[in-house]
Amino acid sequence: MALPETGLSSAVADLTAEVAALHADRARRSLLDLACGVLMGQLSLSPAEAADHLLRLAVSTGLSAADLAADIVNAAVGPDAGRDPVPGPAPGAAPAAEARRIRRGTTAVLASDTAEAAASALLEGGLRRLGAESVYLWRRTETDCLELAGQAGASPLEAAHWRWVPPETDGPLHRALTVGLPAWFPDGPGAEGRLPGPRAEAARGLIPLDRAGRSAGLALVVWPAARALDPQVRATVAALCRPAGQVLDRGAADAAAAPRLTAVLAELVLPAMLVSVALPAGEGEAHGFGPAHTVDYLNPAAARVLGPVPAPAGRPLAQLFPAVYEELLGLLARANATGAPQYAPALPTAPASAAPPKAGAAGPVMAEVRVLPLGGGRTAVMWRADDRRGPPVTRALARLDQLAVFEEDLVAGTTVWSSHAYPVFGLHPEDPAVPLRALGARLHPEDTARLEGLLGSLTDRHEGGQVLVRVVRPGGGVRRVRVAAEPVLTGSALTGIVGVFQDVSSQHHTEVALTATYDQLSAAQTEAELRDHLVLRLQHAIVPEAPALETPPGLRVAARYRPAAAEYRVGGDWYDVQSLPDGKVLVTVGDIAGHGIGSATAMIALRGALHGLAFTGNSPGRLMEWLNEVALRTPGQPTATALCALFDPADRSLYWSGAGHPPVLLLRGGRARFLDGAYNILLGALPGAGYGETYTELRSGDTLLLYTDGFIERRHVGLDESLEALRGAAERLPPGPAEELADRLMAAVLGDTDDDTSLVVVRVT
Repeated sequence: MALPETGLSSAVADLTAEVAALHADRARRSLLDLACGVLMGQLSLSPAEAADHLLRLAVSTGLSAADLAADIVNAAVGPDAGRDPVPGPAPGAAPAAEARRIRRGTTAVLASDTAEAAASALLEGGLRRLGAESVYLWRRTETDCLELAGQAGASPLEAAHWRWVPPETDGPLHRALTVGLPAWFPDGPGAEGRLPGPRAEAARGLIPLDRAGRSAGLALVVWPAARALDPQVRATVAALCRPAGQVLDRGAADAAAAPRLTAVLAELVLPAMLVSVALPAGEGEAHGFGPAHTVDYLNPAAARVLGPVPAPAGRPLAQLFPAVYEELLGLLARANATGAPQYAPALPTAPASAAPPKAGAAGPVMAEVRVLPLGGGRTAVMWRADDRRGPPVTRALARLDQLAVFEEDLVAGTTVWSSHAYPVFGLHPEDPAVPLRALGARLHPEDTARLEGLLGSLTDRHEGGQVLVRVVRPGGGVRRVRVAAEPVLTGSALTGIVGVFQDVSSQHHTEVALTATYDQLSAAQTEAELRDHLVLRLQHAIVPEAPALETPPGLRVAARYRPAAAEYRVGGDWYDVQSLPDGKVLVTVGDIAGHGIGSATAMIALRGALHGLAFTGNSPGRLMEWLNEVALRTPGQPTATALCALFDPADRSLYWSGAGHPPVLLLRGGRARFLDGAYNILLGALPGAGYGETYTELRSGDTLLLYTDGFIERRHVGLDESLEALRGAAERLPPGPAEELADRLMAAVLGDTDDDTSLVVVRVT
C-alpha cells in the first residue's frame, strides 16, 4: 500500500535505514573493541595504542579495519572456540574471507539488544547469503517449553502459530533439544513431524543453542525450497547460529505481555490495534516491540476495515493510516506523556467552520477514537469505522448487529421475539417467547430489582428506559444483556411494549480483560521500579559514597563513590580494601560494562568472589585469572575492567595487576606519574587468559590514586587528554590527609559522561 506524496513514506524509509546503519556500526565497533583487547593482552599496549596499531595494520595489509579485527579475534580464539570447527570456504571464497564473514556475523548477533534483533542480524549477516529465507529463535523455559524469542523473514501469522511449543509436543523441535545435536532436513521434515516454513518440502536446519554450558534453546533456519545441505553449509550455519544462545533472554521481560494484549483485543467487536510509540530519551528500549510508531497488531475487525493490505502487522503507522497519521501521533504523544486515555470524536478532524457533510459524502477515517497508554512503550488504539460509508441498507443492518427485537401485545397477551433473541437467553427458536414481566426468573437474583424498575417506569409512568442485567441461561453461562423498552399507548392506556435486547457480553469481558491487563502491566511497571530502587539501595550499601574504611597497617585509605547522574542508571562500579591474615593489604577497584540490574548483580558477584579469593594468599595476577573465569560463568557473562593491588607494609612493596583498567597514578614529592604495567585483556572476554603483574617499590608519603573510567572520561575528549587533566589536578593538590585529598579530587576532576564513579586514595605512612 503506497503512501500519497506527503513525504511520510520516505521519512519512514530513511529512519529505518538509519537505524539499520546504527546497528551495523554498533556490531562493527564491538568487533574492533574485542580485537583491541586482544592486542592489548598480546602486545602490552594501552587502549589508544592498540587502536592505532590496529588501524596501521589495516592500512599496511590493505584490509578493512573490521576484516582485520575479525582475523585477530579468530586467531586469538582458535578454531575450537564454541565447539564448532571453522567451516570451509563458500564456493569461490577464500578460507580467511569466509572466517571473517562468520566472525562479523556472530559479533552482530552478540551486539543485538533483543532476540528479535539478533534473528534479523543472523539472517542478514550470513544466512541469507546461504539462500535461507527465514530464521526462528526459541528460548527454553524452566518447564522445558519452547517460547519463540525472535524471528526474521517469517510471516506474523506463522510466528504467532509457533510462539509456544509445549514439551508434550512430539516433534523434531523437542527431539533436537533433547539430543543436543543439529538436525538437518534437506527435503523437509517429512515423517519426522511438522516444522515452520512455507512449504513442507523446503529444506530446514535445527541447531541447539547453549549458554554457559547449559541448553538454552533452538535455532531453526528455513530455505524456500528443497536443497542439498552439504557439510560446508551445515558447518557455516551452525557457526553463525551458536552465539544466539547468549541473547535469547534479551528484551524478553515485557514481550510476554503481547499475547495477553492481542488475545484481549481479538475479542473486540470494534477495530483495535497495538502501536509501539517513541519513548523519551533515556527510558530504555522498546521492550520487545517494534520501532517507534509501528503497528504491532491489528484485531480481526481492524483488518477488515483496513482491507487487503499484505502483512499489515509490523508496518509503520504512516503506511496504514496516512490520512490521519499526524493527528494519531498527537493523540499517542498526549496519552503517553500524561498516562491518561485520549479521545477524539472523529479523525481527520473537520474544521470548525466546515458545513455538515452532504448525503453520500466521505466520512471520517476513524470515529470515536480512544487511545489507551499501556506502559512500556505500547499503546492500544480503538475506534469505530465510519458509519456513513456504503448504501443505507448496509448501514442499517450494521446498526442492528448484536440486537434482537421484541414486541408485546398486552391486550391479546402475545409476545413476539426476533430470531436473534433466542440465543441470547439460551432458548430454542421453537420455544415460546418470554414476556418482559416474566424475565425475572431468568436473571441473576441481584438484577431482578433493575427489571422491576423498568417495568414500573413502563406501566406506572408510561416512560421508556433501559437496564443492564445478567441473564442466566438454562444450559449454563451468564450473558450481560442491555434491555431497552418503550411503551405503546392507545389514548392514555398502555396496550403494548416494544424494545430490543442487546448482548454486550463480549464488550464487557473485553473491558474487564483490558482493565485487568492494564492493572497487571501497571503492577509490573511498579514492581520493576521497586526492584530498581532496591537494587540501587543494595548497591549503595555495598559501595557507599563516603565509606568509613578500616585503617590497615602502613596505609591510610579513603574512598569515594559518585552515583550516575540519572538515578535509574544503576551502575557496576566497585572498590574494596581488606587486610589479609598474612598482614598484607589488598586494594581493588573495578567497573562492570553497562548499567542496570544486570550490571549491579554482576558487580556484587565479582566483588564478593574477589574478596573471598584474596584469602588464598595468591598473587594479584593469579587472582585476576580466577576472577576472569568467574566472569565467564556469571549469568549474562559480564565484561569488566579491574585493578588488583597487594601491598606489603613490611617492605612497602606493591604487586599489582590490571585488566583493561585505567592506570594507577602515583603522587610523590609533589609530582605525579602513571605507573606502567602489563596490559591485560578485560575480564570476561576470553577463557584461559593470563594476567601479568607488576612490582612497584613505594616510599613513605607516597599516594596512589585508583579510579574507574567515569572519573576521568569526558565527551569529545581523548583518553590521553583526560589522563593528563587528572595528573595536573593531582599535582596542584596541597598536602593533606587521604580523606581531604579524596574530597578535593572529586570536586576538581569531573567526568561528564553521566557514568558512576569510584575513587580510592591510598597514602603510605
